[in-house]
Amino acid sequence: MSLIEYKKHWLSFDEQLEQLTQRGLSVTDPNKALEGLKRIGYYRLSGYFYSLKQRCEPCCFIDDPNNIKVCKGLKQSEKVVKNEVVDFFKPGASFQDAVHLYVFDKKLRLLALDGLERIEVGLRVDIAYTLGEHGAFSYLNPDCLARHFTQELDPKSNTTGFVDWMNHQARQVARSKEEFIVAYNKKYYQPVPIWMACELWDFGTLSKLYAGMLPDDQRKIASRYGISDPKVMVSWIRSLNYLRNVCAHHSRLWNRNMTEQPKKPKPSEAPLFEQAWNDAHSLARPFLGLCLIQFYLCTINPTSSWWRRLTELLNTFPELEHLGIDLKAMGVIEGWKDWRW
Repeated sequence: MSLIEYKKHWLSFDEQLEQLTQRGLSVTDPNKALEGLKRIGYYRLSGYFYSLKQRCEPCCFIDDPNNIKVCKGLKQSEKVVKNEVVDFFKPGASFQDAVHLYVFDKKLRLLALDGLERIEVGLRVDIAYTLGEHGAFSYLNPDCLARHFTQELDPKSNTTGFVDWMNHQARQVARSKEEFIVAYNKKYYQPVPIWMACELWDFGTLSKLYAGMLPDDQRKIASRYGISDPKVMVSWIRSLNYLRNVCAHHSRLWNRNMTEQPKKPKPSEAPLFEQAWNDAHSLARPFLGLCLIQFYLCTINPTSSWWRRLTELLNTFPELEHLGIDLKAMGVIEGWKDWRW
């Protein structure tokens, strides 16, 4: 694919709003819309504008004199392909619709982070307790970890996953200003024990360490949650780490394509949302990740009200059915409102 020169130029807030209205977006209160652009930013809102835009269907195409397929709704010089999203909005789409989607998405991210925090803390305990049984510094000992992690070379980095992980976790520990680390370093010459180090690692570091643990140790942790296959547990944690990163970076979540998809467990292990693995759309959307959060919370905090709060939030989804936008874009699974965890 050949690269092209980026030619878009800076626009003032007034020019940004004018561009949106020229493309068919309804703006009932220009001052309020300008306020939104200044507060949220055009580029961040563009992810929500995208859902409000038209797609070019085959019937929209005509042949220009040069036999180039172009969309009737665009200038003749603006070439597009079938079903491509174009810069014209659906009839009836408004600036406020995009803001409502943004606000809903923000609340969804915050709620997801609330659940993910509890899972992260629980995973710290699981890993520290399981590896700690092998010794305080077992996480530094290749004999306490899986061979594929400690010995197999990554062709891209020409090092093992263990070496890359060690360097990454060491940087996290070294930059910590936690009082317990400062006190430890004043008294001991050894590296910090696993139960301290775990408190300093992020979710991604924990995820990679779990993936590199011995199968028996992985199984001990997975069985606590009713998962029999450690590979399923590895994929679920990786998927939740991806979800966490989306939320932590304030990225659009509600209809996101989830590139880290969890493996299918045994039917008896996640019966409520088993059908998600038979639907490519559900598998690739965030609702399944939200189900995984609740699945873990059922063990970590059985009395949690997290699912109830999620249900209440989903019931506030903006009324945009007239624009073809609803919770199906999140990958919601049929019957989810009737689930009793």
